[in-house]
Formats: sequence, structure tokens, C-alpha cells
Amino acid sequence: MENIIHGSAVAIGENGVLLLGPSGSGKSDLTLQLIDRGAKLICDDALRIENNNGLPLLSCVQHIAGKIEVRGIGICQVDFISSAPLRLIVQLSQNVDRMPPEHQRINIAGFSVPMFKLDSFQASSALKVEWALQCVIDAGLHPVANLVAASSESIMK
Repeated sequence: MENIIHGSAVAIGENGVLLLGPSGSGKSDLTLQLIDRGAKLICDDALRIENNNGLPLLSCVQHIAGKIEVRGIGICQVDFISSAPLRLIVQLSQNVDRMPPEHQRINIAGFSVPMFKLDSFQASSALKVEWALQCVIDAGLHPVANLVAASSESIMK
């Protein structure tokens, strides 16, 4: 089973991070910042979430592999990897809690995935994504198939 969604994704180490938000929320810009810090592009704009033996796998839609939109410049070619296991979702928003609830999750493509909200237009946004991922890793949190957490929002069925 696979789902195609609108978002951007990078791999930080072996971990896939999915950036979600409306058009103009800074997904591609934050992706560029993360690439500059050593992340690898999985895909920008549209990507697949596949169920890979009970675990979510992020992969690129073929016709846009290795391409990223750089607002004001155009479509640019960058190094990329074809897939990575989804470990964290970052929901881009300008309405971010100062002290968010612990261990937030969001449902996507049949999985409950650890999630943080972030304002992508802050200078420290890329660093915050890395810290959020490290928090998820340190807490031992992983996506779970078909689990509906009380604090989550469902964005895809």
C-alpha cells in the first residue's frame, strides 16, 4: 500500500523527516537549510509513503527525483537518496505552542508518527528539526501502524 502526499522529506542520518504544511509555509526553504546542514533530499513537493513490512517508508515520485523548487530561482537539481524510513513529521505552522505536549503524534497513511510543530521562518528552524529528531530517537519513539493516539490529528487515511 502506498500514498502520495504533498510535502518535502529529507533523511538525517538513517531517519526520514517529513515536512508538512500549506503552500508557502516554508517546506522547500527549510529543506534547503537542512540539506546545507548535511541532510539528504528524499523528495520535494510530492512523495510516497509506502508500508514496508509494517513500517512507513518515504520515497520520491520518479519524475521529480533530485529536484527542489528554490523560490525566486526556479527548479534546481540536488543530490538525493531514493528512500528512508519515516521517523518524524514536522508540521509547519506559525501557531506553535511554547511548551508543547510531550510525545505528540499524527496519523498519516495508516501510521501514528511522532510529530512536532515548528515555525519554519525562524532562523533556528533547521537546528530545531534536528533537535526534535534527537528527542524522538532518545525517547525511543517510532511510527506505529494503525494506532490512534488521543493527542493526534488525522491528516490522511
